[in-house]
This record gives sequence, C-alpha cells and structure tokens, in this order.
Amino acid sequence: MLLEPNRKTSIKHHAMDAAFILAGIFSAAFGFKGFLLPNEFTDGGATGISLLSSAVTGIPLYILIIIINAPFIAMGWKTLGKTFAQKTILAILGLAVVLALVQFPTVTNDKLLTAIFGGFFLGMGIGLAVRGGSVIDGTEVLAIYLGRKIGATIGDIVLIINIIIFSCAAWLLGLDIAMYSMITYLSASKTLDFVVEGIEEYVGVTIVSTHCESMQRMISEKLGRGVTVYSGKKGYGKRGENTEIDIIYTVITRLEINKIKRAIDLIDADAFVVMNSVKETKGGIIKQRPLQHD
Repeated sequence: MLLEPNRKTSIKHHAMDAAFILAGIFSAAFGFKGFLLPNEFTDGGATGISLLSSAVTGIPLYILIIIINAPFIAMGWKTLGKTFAQKTILAILGLAVVLALVQFPTVTNDKLLTAIFGGFFLGMGIGLAVRGGSVIDGTEVLAIYLGRKIGATIGDIVLIINIIIFSCAAWLLGLDIAMYSMITYLSASKTLDFVVEGIEEYVGVTIVSTHCESMQRMISEKLGRGVTVYSGKKGYGKRGENTEIDIIYTVITRLEINKIKRAIDLIDADAFVVMNSVKETKGGIIKQRPLQHD
C-alpha cells in the first residue's frame, strides 16, 4: 500500500532528525574523548559542568551527562513540549552509551589544538542535535525557563552561568586550563552557529520607491529572486503624508548585496532601503541559483 504524502513527509522528517541526532552524538563524543577529557579541559553550559565535575570527582562523564542534564529535560518538557523532551532524552542517553562503549583515540595533547578542535567537534555535535530537534546540552533550556520566570534575557542567563563555570574551573583546575577552556567554548559556540544557521547568510531587503514596477523587474529578472509587494503609505515630516505607495520585500544572499545596491541606485537613487539579517528561509526560490546575466 502506498503511503499518503503527509505520512511520507513525516517519515522523511523523522529519519532526517534521527540522522542529525546520531551524527551529533558521535561528533560530540569524539570531541570529548579525542580532545577534552584526556587534557582535562572543560566547556560552558551543562557540558562544562559535566566535564568539570568529572575532572574533579573522577565520576565517568557518561554518568554525569545524564545526571546533570536530567533537570533541564524536565524544564524542556514544560517549556518546549513533549516531543522535544523525548528526543532530548534519547539524544543524551545515546551520547552516554557512546561515551561508555565506543573508544576514540587521543588526537593531540597540544593545549591550543585541543581547545580549538575539541570545541569544534563538540559544537558540531550540539548543533547537529539541535538540527534534529533535541539538545545534548541543556543550558539554553534552563535559560529559556528562567527567562520566562524572572524576565531576564537568554543571553544574560547563559553569560552568568558560564562566568560561574569558568571561575570554578580556574579555582579547581588552574587559570591556564580555564583560559584554554574559554577558547573551547568560543570554538564550540561559533561552530554551533554555523551548523544551526548555515554558513550562507541571507539578507532581507525592504525597498520603498516610487519606481516599484522597475524594482520588481530588476529583482526578478536580474537577480532571479522572488518579490513580495506590500501596500503602504508614506509618512515623514512633522505632519506626515498619506500618499499610497508599494513596498517591496525580497531575500538575497550576502554576496548579492553590492549587486542589488548598484541596481537600486540606477533605478531610483532616492529609494529608501532597509537591510536586515535573516537566519533561515524555507520555500520560495531563495535557495535556487540566481540568474547569471547582468
């Protein structure tokens, strides 16, 4: 019996999520056992707490990963839903099993290389898990939960947590290890951003111009991008102005910014243009290759 389209899509999505989470587990485990654990380095967040606790107490990391992330899973169940929590449980249990049973070689004892590449593989693992709809580090879940309770921003909460972790690392493991661990955290954070948001950055462009039709043709024909047109009214000066005007919105890659600026200036040098970063796009034709002719 043929599967219905919606069911096929659901199965495909679940399979992709499982593949992302599995790849994330092995990447993070390699970062732990190939770099960080042999050199007693730590990281930020729940991962850093687990590494620091393992270094100080000698308790295996695979046990601490489960214990320390358990409260965050409970918070995630309340704040982000059952599906997220279930995937996170499986991801963290999977990571613990891989850490306990799979052997990875120690790649290097060089402190700088350990900090950079340990953070890289750990960040990639966390990012892939996030792409799969779960986490293997519950810090942001805690930040979201506390943010809703006390009104602080997620960034502020994560910063405070990491200051505490690295201060403890400096006291317990030494200042040098703590500073190298900060490099690990920065490497992991940047890699996480690349994995979750993608290397290719998109830019949303809003254009207010009296030459709307020419702008539409330029974006469609020269850049090969889709266009959304809003109806608006001009409003500037002390009293404002109620003249009707069309507002154009499109999404381009950052490599096309200079090209669209030049094209806009040729059509209407007085156009009002606003550009802002776009983290992710879905649908439309933004991910197709732009037209090559000028």
